[in-house]
Amino acid sequence: MIEITAKLIRDQSAVFLCGEVVECLITFTNPTLPEHRISQSNCDILENLAWATVQIHCYCNSTIQERGGPSAPVDAPSSIVKNVSGSTSLDASNQLKGEVLKSTEPKILFCDLRLSPGEMRQFMFRETLSVNTPPTYRGVMVKYYYKITVATQRVGSTVQALHIPIRVLPLPPVNCSDEAVTLNDESNEDLAPNNPFLEKKKAPSKIEYALHYLQNITARRRPNFYLISNKRGKVGRFCLFKPIYKLGEDIVGTLDFTCGTVRCVQLSVTLQCEEIVRKRATESTSDAPIGRITNFTKHHEVCLGLLQTQMILPIPLYVSPTFQTDLVDVRWRLHFQFVTSTNDELNMEIDRDTLEWHAPTDISIETMIWNLPVTLYPTAPVQIPQASGLYTLNIK
Repeated sequence: MIEITAKLIRDQSAVFLCGEVVECLITFTNPTLPEHRISQSNCDILENLAWATVQIHCYCNSTIQERGGPSAPVDAPSSIVKNVSGSTSLDASNQLKGEVLKSTEPKILFCDLRLSPGEMRQFMFRETLSVNTPPTYRGVMVKYYYKITVATQRVGSTVQALHIPIRVLPLPPVNCSDEAVTLNDESNEDLAPNNPFLEKKKAPSKIEYALHYLQNITARRRPNFYLISNKRGKVGRFCLFKPIYKLGEDIVGTLDFTCGTVRCVQLSVTLQCEEIVRKRATESTSDAPIGRITNFTKHHEVCLGLLQTQMILPIPLYVSPTFQTDLVDVRWRLHFQFVTSTNDELNMEIDRDTLEWHAPTDISIETMIWNLPVTLYPTAPVQIPQASGLYTLNIK
């Protein structure tokens, strides 16, 4: 038996940005005990593998049929190709459910590896993630996920693979004309005297530019005010401090009811993900996109009698930020529900004798719905606590 173990070099997190370098340490070990050598020849105690390759696969698992495609969905069992005994294919992507959207070229670790009992061989795998691939996303109708595949084979046996899951975040779209891109004050460095004993600073990489831009664009506060009203009058004014957030932040907003002419009895705000499928094959001729709504954090409050209030919605770290592909468009929004009433009994006057306010037993209400789009950006991978464990595969 040969034991294969794989561990990502980045121990703190198995999360990467598009364009980052993924490093993985792969170990092949023959765990045969020394006492098993008795009454065996050297050829019998050596464990042998014909070859081993490593590559990264991006899978798309979708229940949506492509235009002009087959009648069966992508994730049907017929789309899974079984390994044939004696096959020597270096591609092991057909062992998982879904369609391979993109894959790196397989890197050959070795050919004809022989290990004696207790012997171990280690290999380092490095690969740069493509910038033009979708992020990891687990939606209702579309799913994107990534695997590092370590494939190996004994002579005359089937191909076996070890799959290491990783999470990929999209690279923030950097606007070169934006002042947030500037990393250092290069003009001051040019005017400073040159020191021949100091090493010249390397030009920032694309990832450093993107992270710096992400930090600056999500830190900017640009309050936007929205006047909320219905057919009976004004309900209040909502203030959102900024329209762009990154994963892990809190969406903070305030509501002012002093300018309202219609009483707001209660309100609820929900952070929603809107999954819009852009392509589908149906019997109808309609090209209208279909979508699904997923609810996440929610703020609910009874605000009758309040002049001002605030709402705080934390953004989970496990969700996918705003992105768009040829198949799906993922957007985020704040879904408001205002319960209003125009009853005269809600005048909030206190009885002078009992110093109490008696709430009415029955009031007529109306519900008003409002959706406010927001943009979610990714965060730095080190900020996401997703530990990378040790993955093991035994080849018998």
